Amino acid sequence: MNGDEIVWKKLLEVDGEINAKLIEGMLKTNNIDCVIKSVDEPFPKAYFGSTSFFEIYVPKDLFDEANNLLNSFKKEELYMKYTPLYEQHVKLGAKMVDFAGFQMPIQYTGIKDEVIAVRKDVGMFDVSHMGQVSVEGKDSTNFVNYLITNDFKNLSNGEIVYTAMCNENGGFIDDLLAYKISDEKAFLVINAANIEKDFEWMKKVALNFDIKLENKSDDYALIAIQGPNAQKTLQKLTDIDLESIGYYTFAFGKVKDVKALISRTGYTGEDGFEIYTTDKDGIVKIWEELLNLGVKPAGLGARDTLRLEASLLLYGNDMDETVTPLEAGIKWAVKFDKEFVGKAALEKQLEEGLKRRLKGFKLIDKGIARHGYKVFKDGKEIGIVTSGTFSPTLNESIGMALIETGYKSGDTIEIEIRNKLVKAEIVKMPFYRGSVRSKKKK
Repeated sequence: MNGDEIVWKKLLEVDGEINAKLIEGMLKTNNIDCVIKSVDEPFPKAYFGSTSFFEIYVPKDLFDEANNLLNSFKKEELYMKYTPLYEQHVKLGAKMVDFAGFQMPIQYTGIKDEVIAVRKDVGMFDVSHMGQVSVEGKDSTNFVNYLITNDFKNLSNGEIVYTAMCNENGGFIDDLLAYKISDEKAFLVINAANIEKDFEWMKKVALNFDIKLENKSDDYALIAIQGPNAQKTLQKLTDIDLESIGYYTFAFGKVKDVKALISRTGYTGEDGFEIYTTDKDGIVKIWEELLNLGVKPAGLGARDTLRLEASLLLYGNDMDETVTPLEAGIKWAVKFDKEFVGKAALEKQLEEGLKRRLKGFKLIDKGIARHGYKVFKDGKEIGIVTSGTFSPTLNESIGMALIETGYKSGDTIEIEIRNKLVKAEIVKMPFYRGSVRSKKKK
């Protein structure tokens, strides 16, 4: 077939080469030719462990057939899922992409606008794609305490801890939030792309504990409301005294008559709350009420920029099963005074000394450093960029890189961007600290 004679029409855009290849295979199996094009702009591409989006084109005369085929796969849930808020995003004109099997909004009015709204006022995110696992039984607390690196056993009911969950080699299976409901009940919130892998791992670790594990990911919908005015705004929709919900604590109650779990948590560096509910109609009601109060919807693009400005880790970019919590700079979330999976490996790494560490940097020269770009010092390759973007808040290009130990804040490094070495400076993290509160010491 001569490509010059074909008029191509864009079918859709997806995140990640694996998804693109999946659709390519499906189309070609049905005798529909296609062309896959990598897209480098206009979005930062390192959100989710993927370095780029891919546009898929089909011959114009086969577009309807290809689109119908794609829609039939969607209906059978063989390709993607939709959150209860999907129709809301479409109504608002959001740019939708596929992430972790879900159609999710990447942006509405623009990443910069959405970032500024969260930093200066209040914004909200649909994060219903996140995973939830319930743990119940007499060994619940002991199980979670052994599963994760941070201390869960000494939490009071209603408290939350951020933590790593490691393999035997000390590498990240995932990072997660562990909610302590009672001594015999816990709630674990995991990354969307890792739901199946995490749950299988948890079942394996659970064999020696008297507990019941359930993957509740399809049951819950979740809105994150974030920004310095988050509390003032959300308070209008609930009788719960939100001031009584401290940082990394939670309460059960109602938001606009919808039963929910409300926690003072987030992924932006700002104050805010995350609202979990199994009421799928209720989550739409809450979203609409927040819209009526002037809360700006924000997409995954803004969320990724905000989390990077706040120097928060992203699984698949900044760490994976080959990177340890010590290398990723969260030693504070590893408690060596208890037993946990991967403890021996991390103790050995601590004893021998780290060979690499995650460091923050800002570009001195123009450019944007992306996931996977090489880092140099005096002509020697010393590491790799894990996350990078242009920060609307700071008005400069920032990023994180996993580099050899021995380099400190103030040191100049070089990053290879489009075959050119660009100067950068190692800086302390976080790059930016917003209205986020601190955890009260007991």
